[in-house]
Amino acid sequence: MKKLSVIFFLYCCCFTVAFSQSKTADSLKHVLSKSKSDIEKVQLLNEIADCYKSSNPVLMKDYASKALVLAKKINYRKEEATALLNLGIAKIITGNYPEALDFFSQAKVVYENELAVNVKDNRKLKNGLARVYGSMGVVFSEQSNYAKALQYHFKAVTLYEETKEEEKLARVFNNIGIVYRAQKEDFKALDYFSKAQKIQEKVGDPTVGITLTNIGNLHLKQNNLKEADDYYSKAKHYFEKFPNPRGLGELYNNLGLLYQKKSTPTKAIESWNLALQTFDLIEDKFGKSDTYLFMGEYFYGQNNWKEALQYAQKAAELSEQLNVLEGTALAEKLMSSIYEKLNQPTEAFNHFKLYKTAQDSLINHENIRKSVQAEMNYEFEKKEAIKNKEAEKRALLLSEQSKRKTLQSIFIGLFALLLMGIAFLIYNRIQLKKNLILQKELAEYEQKALHLQMNPHFVFNCLGSISSFIVQNGTDSAIKYLSKFSKLMRLTLEYSKESLIPIDKEMESLQNYLELEQLRFNNVFEFKLSKSNDIEDDMAIPPLLLQPFVENAIIHGLIPKKENGTISIYFSIDKDNLVCTILDDGIGFDKSKEMKENLVAIHKSMALDITKKRLEMMEASTAQKANVEIKEIKNELGEIQGTKVVLNLPIQYIK
Repeated sequence: MKKLSVIFFLYCCCFTVAFSQSKTADSLKHVLSKSKSDIEKVQLLNEIADCYKSSNPVLMKDYASKALVLAKKINYRKEEATALLNLGIAKIITGNYPEALDFFSQAKVVYENELAVNVKDNRKLKNGLARVYGSMGVVFSEQSNYAKALQYHFKAVTLYEETKEEEKLARVFNNIGIVYRAQKEDFKALDYFSKAQKIQEKVGDPTVGITLTNIGNLHLKQNNLKEADDYYSKAKHYFEKFPNPRGLGELYNNLGLLYQKKSTPTKAIESWNLALQTFDLIEDKFGKSDTYLFMGEYFYGQNNWKEALQYAQKAAELSEQLNVLEGTALAEKLMSSIYEKLNQPTEAFNHFKLYKTAQDSLINHENIRKSVQAEMNYEFEKKEAIKNKEAEKRALLLSEQSKRKTLQSIFIGLFALLLMGIAFLIYNRIQLKKNLILQKELAEYEQKALHLQMNPHFVFNCLGSISSFIVQNGTDSAIKYLSKFSKLMRLTLEYSKESLIPIDKEMESLQNYLELEQLRFNNVFEFKLSKSNDIEDDMAIPPLLLQPFVENAIIHGLIPKKENGTISIYFSIDKDNLVCTILDDGIGFDKSKEMKENLVAIHKSMALDITKKRLEMMEASTAQKANVEIKEIKNELGEIQGTKVVLNLPIQYIK
């Protein structure tokens, strides 16, 4: 399944212990019993419903329903929206996503209408609408519709930044990190988890335990078991201090995975059983389906087919109830494998078909549709942008000519000689300014042209790699390779629109390319991508600038090496320069040059030549230094230890 560590925050004001919630609810009920005002009653009903948000979704639903009926009766629109929001949250907790989304959609309409006419409660209404957006993002995230999830999460971020609600903003950042992690974009996920943690520590938010769990999950994924254990221990401490059943249940799930990796099965089973008990307290079907799948996979690995089948069936049943295709696919695949081990080919085949159906629904149609639509939109937008730019230039030129003629006529009529001198100075200044502008535009267009040359060159190299990979590795491996290549091409298509892209996007593109090359060469090398904390989010770099150097390091440095190698890429700031360092422990530049003296390498030198021209154009357009240094690394004995490539670039930002 998604295995998202902690699934989401519900955008609530606070998480308190069940006893404290019950005590607060009882106090509010006492006030409610004595209240005679309908306005006060509906507010109290919503507050009581909110008290049960993390302990009793059934009571939350009951009180929110009463609040909704009364709010409609007295036409109290703000509390009507709050009641709808509470009903949606109750449905999320019990796993009824369609009804949850319906309630959130109704609340959204009410809030938006009220914001259009009600200026007095503007801040409260914006916060309410932000909670709705965030909750809708949670629903789409749960159903693997990550694009829409991010769309609504970022709407919530905008509103919370306007109202300066830092605690709630941190929770939205955490949810954004979870969505990026689900899409395997770990760089972005860690960025947003770190943003959330920083705010939570600043404001003393007890939900920092969930953020710590998420960071621990990233370390677990990377097999940094000690770091994962440390973050989980800190998270457990916060959950004990500020109880949160859903967060604690997810923590137990991940502790089970950690103990499984540590080869301590008794502790793993114990943690998963604690997770099931915790999820039962809040009737969390989604969390239980994850736990059942973990236990099924564990027992399958232990060759205990009976136990594995029992838990896989439970996971499949809950996933179907929740309409979570990802969970259904994984559970059906596991059952197919179990029946195959039990020598029941008919059952194995039936479940394999169900697995393929769910898997195909997740991937094929949507990927093809988005790819074609993105390409068509890009071509259309590019043509429209060119037309608009040309029209603006023509209008500006006509306007300038008209002004100049008018000024010349006036001054000629009054002071002919003086006008000639002034006209001469004005003309020279205009011409100089135009020349400078044209020179800058020419440099920018040459830079774009060189970038466009890189795209077909890069695609040509990748297609050559695919061809050799299919011959060497067979159909199954080739399909996996083509899938990664497809993702890389989509990124390249997206980035080709821009002359500059954020450094995070360049790192994402490089990671995809390096994973592709790892697959092609059977993991004969490892790689590491990192950046300095001094690099800001909107710092930018021309797309595909580093790829030729990385490709050379792999093909001519690491591959000829007899043993496994390593390549490291690091982005840092040095005074006013962005420094990109590519370090490999291959055979070295000189030895590589000797080995390929008798080979035809036109396409390689073309890539490096284009890149050098791009650096020259960058210097021309920014009037700052842009160069590349390539040198061999030697030890004290003078032996070659690898090659180091350093690009010094001007610091640029996304406009």
